[in-house]
Amino acid sequence: MSSVKRARTDDGDSHIMGGHESARTQLSKPLVYSGSLDSFKNQDVTPIIGREFEGLQVRDLLKWGDEMIRDLAITISQRGVVFLRDQDVTPNEMKDLMLRITALSGCPESSGLHVHPLTEEGSELGDQISVISSEKQKKGGGLTHQLSDVSRFASAGWHTDISFEPVPSDYAMLKIHTLPPTGGDTLWASGYEIYDRLSPALRTMLEGLTATHDAKFFLDEAQRLGNPIRKTVRGNELNQGEALCAVHPVIRTNPVTGWKSVYVNKGFTKRINGVTKDESDMLLGYLFNLLTQNHDAQVRFKWRANDLAIWDNRSTYHCATYDYSDARAGDRVCSLGEAPYLDLNSKSRKEDLEARENVQAGLVMA
Repeated sequence: MSSVKRARTDDGDSHIMGGHESARTQLSKPLVYSGSLDSFKNQDVTPIIGREFEGLQVRDLLKWGDEMIRDLAITISQRGVVFLRDQDVTPNEMKDLMLRITALSGCPESSGLHVHPLTEEGSELGDQISVISSEKQKKGGGLTHQLSDVSRFASAGWHTDISFEPVPSDYAMLKIHTLPPTGGDTLWASGYEIYDRLSPALRTMLEGLTATHDAKFFLDEAQRLGNPIRKTVRGNELNQGEALCAVHPVIRTNPVTGWKSVYVNKGFTKRINGVTKDESDMLLGYLFNLLTQNHDAQVRFKWRANDLAIWDNRSTYHCATYDYSDARAGDRVCSLGEAPYLDLNSKSRKEDLEARENVQAGLVMA
């Protein structure tokens, strides 16, 4: 399991930091957007989350250099998820872009691309590409199967990728190439916004707590499917073995933006630590309800063939919509970032954006 410890900074302020020195972010402060993507037509899909670009191709990004890819990473982290329509891109090019996004946004040198515990040896597209397939899901496997006997609420599927690992995902990228005639949308929700909706008193309490994230159901799935679990290194040396369990702060700081986000999810978070089970159930239920019952904190994306989505797993949740019967398939790549941590001096999204607006207003008046 990942450990969390309290550290004291030079100015005396207390921080909750990830306990793994080898998995610390390389950023000392949030990144600043340079404006290199402003020439591409884009729009915010909702006020809170999501941005869609037109005419921005992954293949071109890979040729144009670091500044644009760094700005893309900043945009993804600020807006939660970015949508790129009609992409002519191969799985290997997706991996190349993902490695550059995570490197240019300060990921630890120890982190690479994730290998899912259920990935079969000798996978056709390589260990670091997860094939998202409705036909495969019909045979069972993964989060969908686990939830099928537990809940008939579609909202039970909300999760953030691989939070059960000591070093979880920073970014993920999904390209859907096969679609049903209608249906099969994906929803994302903002963890920044969920944090902003907490009262100051509840924020303070949650900032002192950790939660256990557990995916031991993958062990049963691997046995049922006849595939051995991947016990070898899964993108970071801290991610190996068959524990499939980690402890992370309930509130974490995104190093790219410097904003706080709620970091618990229905798919993997089993317990808030340091409180009774009843209190844990009550707190998790409230946090899950904030996510699932506030559609203005969500964005719903209707895929077209070969569309690509890239999201920040540290500060968003997502949920597929299983409302179709025809084939739906795509390729996903997940990069690994830092071990989750909380900097108590970091801000909420709303606080930071309001502060920037006030500064800008003051400059205009001056």
